[in-house]
Amino acid sequence: MSLIDNRKAFHDYFIEERHEAGIVLEGWEVKAIRAGRGQIKEAYVVILEGELYLLGAHISPLPTASTHIHPDPTRTRKLLLHAEEIAKLIGKVERAGYTLIPVNLHYNKGRIKVEIGLAKGKKQHDKREAEKEKDWEREKQRWLKQR
Repeated sequence: MSLIDNRKAFHDYFIEERHEAGIVLEGWEVKAIRAGRGQIKEAYVVILEGELYLLGAHISPLPTASTHIHPDPTRTRKLLLHAEEIAKLIGKVERAGYTLIPVNLHYNKGRIKVEIGLAKGKKQHDKREAEKEKDWEREKQRWLKQR
């Protein structure tokens, strides 16, 4: 069950592989995500010292957040993956020119996970072509409904 989707990722990138990672969250962040107060449109994943971190994700605190906690909506959050998976991703990012982007936040067995995509950037003409295909599919569906 997806909580937050990154639709911009599919517009700007070709997603070639997907990996599910755990994410280190504070209590107020979990409550805010469940309430739908997060966005990962401008977020990306970086590799620092052999670990993955999520930058640019914005999780707005709930107004009922604790008074003794000073929430930072855009803090850097650590992603949790097995060492072998991280090594494979590092190799592909450094050698093949891929980038890592968050695709969505979802539940898995009661925990919030982030799905990261190994992606290559689209050129402008690729984006136009994808838009034309979407329009054509929409038009086909209209014709089929009319008949």
